[in-house]
Amino acid sequence: MADEKKKNEREDTSELGQRMQMMEDTGSVTTDNGTHRIHCMTIVGQIEGHYVLPQETKATKYEHMIPQLVAVDESPEIEGLLLLLNTVGGDIEAGLALAELISGMKKPTVSLVLGGGHSIGVPLAVAADVSFIVPSATMTIHPVRINGLVLGVPQAFTHFQRMQERIIDFVCRHSHMSDDRFAELCMNTGELATDVGSVLDGQEAVAEGLIDELGSLSQAMDKLYKLIEKGEKAVQK
Repeated sequence: MADEKKKNEREDTSELGQRMQMMEDTGSVTTDNGTHRIHCMTIVGQIEGHYVLPQETKATKYEHMIPQLVAVDESPEIEGLLLLLNTVGGDIEAGLALAELISGMKKPTVSLVLGGGHSIGVPLAVAADVSFIVPSATMTIHPVRINGLVLGVPQAFTHFQRMQERIIDFVCRHSHMSDDRFAELCMNTGELATDVGSVLDGQEAVAEGLIDELGSLSQAMDKLYKLIEKGEKAVQK
């Protein structure tokens, strides 16, 4: 009996160690202390895409998140996904790729914006079945930006316009905001001192139809539990 008890303790310690390592490496954890088994994934800092960011930059690596999302959706034990966002944005293609994966999952998903869900963080926030935002959080909506050399030819600006249309289309298909309103907020020149765009706080994001509900962790968890218990995957918006 004593040997078996020690073996169980070692297994528990090993499982705890694996969870702590997962949190350190990927910023995610699977909880099994509540009624349902939930996987919590964080999207923080800058979304890193095809180029490696400097070591001192807080970043979320999309090549880490893609296999996690697949594993969560295929896991017979995990019942739902909670996304916690505090991001300044980042690589557009990487962000949209993650948003498309999240929106296409079979498992119920709920997102919660904490601090900020800026730029390409907007599609990531609305990709979940139901989105939440805390009152103190903000979301910045602006046109596509690019760093580095840009050729001064019409084709380059056409490419930017098409990329912007992809973002608008995704956001408006997964929220209650209209295409025209999103474009209007993107091109606002009277709010940002050195830029074009708009900043919405939590209440404004909900009032504009960008985010579904105002709330924090308990409200987001309650909604996720309800989706799981009702057997609902996608909530039509």
